[in-house]
Amino acid sequence: MVRVFYFAYLHTFMHDTHLHHHEQHSNSPDFIKDIVIGMSDGLTVPFALAAGLSGAIDNTSLIVIAGLAEVAAGSIAMGLGGYLAGQTEVDHYNSELRREYDEVERLPEKEKEEVREFFETLGLSKEVQDKAVVELTKDKDKWVEFMMKHELGLDRPDAKRARKSAFNIGMSYVVGGMVPLLPYFFVSKTLDGLEISAVITLICLFIFGYFKSKMTGVPPFSGAVKVMLIGALAATAAFTIARLIGAH
Repeated sequence: MVRVFYFAYLHTFMHDTHLHHHEQHSNSPDFIKDIVIGMSDGLTVPFALAAGLSGAIDNTSLIVIAGLAEVAAGSIAMGLGGYLAGQTEVDHYNSELRREYDEVERLPEKEKEEVREFFETLGLSKEVQDKAVVELTKDKDKWVEFMMKHELGLDRPDAKRARKSAFNIGMSYVVGGMVPLLPYFFVSKTLDGLEISAVITLICLFIFGYFKSKMTGVPPFSGAVKVMLIGALAATAAFTIARLIGAH
């Protein structure tokens, strides 16, 4: 039974070149991670900026202009950071891939032994281990792919990962950043705008924190409260400092 299971697994690994199900599971977490990164900063930073400006000036137009400028700059900076992180991931994988091909060429017996050790950990008999090594190492590309995944724990990243990450993070920042700024478009007094902005933004932070915590395994309610309190603390600090400076 173990042999049947193993060879079915090996056949799937070596001959299924599409691996659609695997790609769905690898791409979705990356997308969610990007949204979390962009949205969390997008909600918090412009909120704190608007609160600080509300404590210093009584001109909603200036707050809107400054807020939009910050959202634009922040989204570009965050997007660039996401691009560099995604590109680094691709570059790291390609570097390890070249090294693995080199080792397979120069040290084939050592690499075969590492493959055998992996199958040994599955509880397969020595006979099946040997057959598995012979079958797997017939195709150098599949052999290297196997080593990348099971020796180094690396899955092949999406070649477009960097661009996707930049777009996802940047747009999430813009969406999050517009939430605290919107009230200032419709009021004439900055403190009125701040009150409405605080209510809307804190609600959004709570909802965002709830789902973020749920996805990451943290207790949803306590995680939501923490995210909301961080945003409230940042805005309060900015407003207080602006008021104190303005008073002098």
